[in-house]
Amino acid sequence: MASAAATALALSQDEAFVRIRLLRSPNIGPVSFHQLLRRFGSAVAALDALPDLAARGKRQYRAAPASRIEDEVAAVRKAGARYLFHDMADYPALLREIDGAPPILTVRGDLSLAAKPCVSMVDARNASAAAVKLARDFASALAGEGFTVVSGLARGIDGAAHEGALGAAMGGTVGVIASGIDITYPPQHEALQERVASEGLLIAEEAPGTSPRGQLFPKRNRIIAGLSAGTLVVEAAPKSGSLITARLAGEAGREVMAIPGSPLEPRNEGCNKLIREGAVLVQSPEDVVELLSGFDDNPRSTFREAVSGFDHADIDYDAEPADAADIENLLTTAPVPVDELVRQSG
Repeated sequence: MASAAATALALSQDEAFVRIRLLRSPNIGPVSFHQLLRRFGSAVAALDALPDLAARGKRQYRAAPASRIEDEVAAVRKAGARYLFHDMADYPALLREIDGAPPILTVRGDLSLAAKPCVSMVDARNASAAAVKLARDFASALAGEGFTVVSGLARGIDGAAHEGALGAAMGGTVGVIASGIDITYPPQHEALQERVASEGLLIAEEAPGTSPRGQLFPKRNRIIAGLSAGTLVVEAAPKSGSLITARLAGEAGREVMAIPGSPLEPRNEGCNKLIREGAVLVQSPEDVVELLSGFDDNPRSTFREAVSGFDHADIDYDAEPADAADIENLLTTAPVPVDELVRQSG
């Protein structure tokens, strides 16, 4: 950690600017970015070397225009955000450990929340009313125990998890979005996203102005999993983006937990399958606290299915969830108070 702090102190404005430019250049992703920095020692040297490297492969190379990066930096400032580089002291330690950790993030809010014990809560967006209430209650209890609740600000469980954690006195919440830091998605969560940014922590990997697209959600999911010692799946159908997050958590050696449900309800099939394949069955917030308190990189869960074995193309991330006012869609075999149905359906 001391070396990371020293690196951050030595990072000049020119180097920071060129790092952003390097990452935004064609064919440069997190893995190649880190490789180039290790090989050349700085982004300035790496960017200077890229044309020659491309020429050896009989290709031409053009870096992202400096004017584009100037516009991006201005947009980050306008959004009230700041850049966080991978070797800064306050870059989340657990996130730094994953393969392909984001070299640069934009953030708004309290970064200290990411340094606390974190637990991710995920689910399909078309969640039942009972699952939404359960997620809100779990998040409130976990935040009350000092945990930071991490989720993706989507409709359903994500929103409920953020709301529950924001209402707690001790913990907090982190929202990770698949768009630029200045974009709200879904639009219905504009007030919630602003509240997360002002009372918790909002994180984006994409450049400002980037609208959420299907291929960006799995990237977002790896950050959600990477920030946390454990990921809790509350409710999930077999083809659910939340299962990607669970697989990423398992690959990273983190705890994978799932809440069981009735086999008569299709939205429980994903959780029940996770448990059968090695995820830890949890039934209360106390179960989660017991699993994650003092987490030492030795998870009890044995769930380790490779992410490559999961077909991302089967998930339509761009599809709109069912209308919240559809009462029938909110109901399952699990009982739920009428007041809760009124709250969720309007």
